[in-house]
Amino acid sequence: MTEHTVEFVGTGETITVSERQTILSRCIEEGIAQEYSCRVGMCLACSAEIIEGEVEQTVAEKRGLTEEEAESYALTCMARPLSDLKLDRGKYPPSIENDAAGDVAHADD
Repeated sequence: MTEHTVEFVGTGETITVSERQTILSRCIEEGIAQEYSCRVGMCLACSAEIIEGEVEQTVAEKRGLTEEEAESYALTCMARPLSDLKLDRGKYPPSIENDAAGDVAHADD
């Protein structure tokens, strides 16, 4: 079984994750405080920007991420490492950031 190192930039936290395991499930096992809610790729709470490395998350592209976003962001509840990774937790894809900005603008109307 192939394992890869996943480093969370800016936190000093590093874990080893099997290619058969999601990043989120390993975080939970290790006591890493990775945000999540639905655990099925819909809420995007567990997203992280991929700074370095590759993940397999084909289901995520059919759920919460666009194909383009899936190249730069991992949904840790779906993503399985294909290489060593550097992730920046709490970074959301542009579609989420744009939706949030739109919601704020409407709230002021």
